[in-house]
Amino acid sequence: MNRRQFLTASAGMGAMSWLSTSWAAMDHSQHGGGAMPQVMKTVANMPLLPESALISARAHAPLAILSNTATAPQRFEATLTAATYEVELVAGKKTPMWLYNGQVPGPLIEAFEGDEVEIRFINQLAQASTVHWHGLPVPPEQDGNPHDAVPAGGERVYRFKLPKDSAGTYWYHPHPHGDTPEQVYRGLAGLFIVRSKSDPLAAFAEQHLVISDLKLDANAQIPDNTANDWMNGREGQFVLVNGQREPVVTIAGRQRLRIWNACSARYLRLAIPGQKLTLVATDGGLLEKPVLKDEILLVPGQRIEVIVGDGKTASTQLKALAYDREKMGKVAPEVDRIVAQLNFTSGATPTIPAQLRKIADFGRATALKKVEFSETMSMDNGVHSMAFLVNGKSFDMNRVDLTSKVGEVEVWEIFNNSHMDHPFHIHGTQFIVLDSKLDGKRRNAPYRALHDTINLRPYETVRIKTVQHDKGLRMFHCHILEHEGQGMMAQLLVK
Repeated sequence: MNRRQFLTASAGMGAMSWLSTSWAAMDHSQHGGGAMPQVMKTVANMPLLPESALISARAHAPLAILSNTATAPQRFEATLTAATYEVELVAGKKTPMWLYNGQVPGPLIEAFEGDEVEIRFINQLAQASTVHWHGLPVPPEQDGNPHDAVPAGGERVYRFKLPKDSAGTYWYHPHPHGDTPEQVYRGLAGLFIVRSKSDPLAAFAEQHLVISDLKLDANAQIPDNTANDWMNGREGQFVLVNGQREPVVTIAGRQRLRIWNACSARYLRLAIPGQKLTLVATDGGLLEKPVLKDEILLVPGQRIEVIVGDGKTASTQLKALAYDREKMGKVAPEVDRIVAQLNFTSGATPTIPAQLRKIADFGRATALKKVEFSETMSMDNGVHSMAFLVNGKSFDMNRVDLTSKVGEVEVWEIFNNSHMDHPFHIHGTQFIVLDSKLDGKRRNAPYRALHDTINLRPYETVRIKTVQHDKGLRMFHCHILEHEGQGMMAQLLVK
């Protein structure tokens, strides 16, 4: 019996009691540093609001901008406060959410390469939290690692400089030990754009699409995870863009779209019927050359920039096409979903440069790392247990799993030894994908790009080239947040 069959059968036998022990009894404000527990706070399946409960077809709302309070040039200073707010998502009902500065999603930080950034973080939650600057090349002690938790009611200041060639599309979210999944699905996530003063795409009008999902029960409350959520990663019934359901995005002429996958686990196979997508940037900024695509798979944590529109009038949709990531247990079939309505109108059509930039190769690799994602499961006296592992181990804050040297170019060989897709993410740096191997066939990367998150299909091996530039402790993990929270994370010590 394979893993999917095992879990389907065990779910039918009521064996999901492996998740019945409540985590609520634990002290969330000061998690210990040991290996992740095997039981997590969970609820049974419950009635959910229909998708029609949220109003659709409203005009696309721009992101709230975090104001820069700095008075000196080349500085960005601001305050982020994490707190509980009541939001009226459904008419007449209040939904408590955990938000940065009361915004859904959190506010957009815009700064330039070379800027000094200083963010005061105030934690008004009942849990410890951090701010992780996902994808940004910041020192480990400033990156919101779980070791640097800000206690409930506490605060700290994050300080870092945005280096040259760091222009790109990033985001920020909590990364405390154990509580990351809940803090994100209750609303804590914000955006960060690092701009270049010599942007070759500066002539293009720009719009921002932050795609997230939200689960609401019949009372418009955000419920805890179910057993299926913990197994497969949480997917809410509402897919939102900038906090809106199926907004109407008007695109005049040819425009640049920055798109974030800020979902806990949902894969987005993005396409626009009748239109091509010109991919111009990935996680770590611009590609060397534009790439024309019919569709783009955007996995949790990833970002892209695309150019769309040809100056002709058209009405269509941005769709997330069905993608089978081999979920476990009894789950609904994958379906195509409308993410946003798109109205293309006449307007300026700047020319896309044939060359966007040059991405250095990093040099000759002198070290090799091997990483394996895996899952284990067992049944004992009617209780089903499961673990998500890196190199056969569950995450332990007190254990160093791998060691690297500052400035040393490395090849990482990452093997997904499981039957479901997992997105690999590493902190503090970007990497170049060299090739992948699946079913005995090796494929070179189709183009050179910088990433900090990459998908691995079942039993696929992906080789990447990377280098760390700061001493300290870095995380690497699956970016399905429920898998990370159950142990699919490890630590790299850079010396």
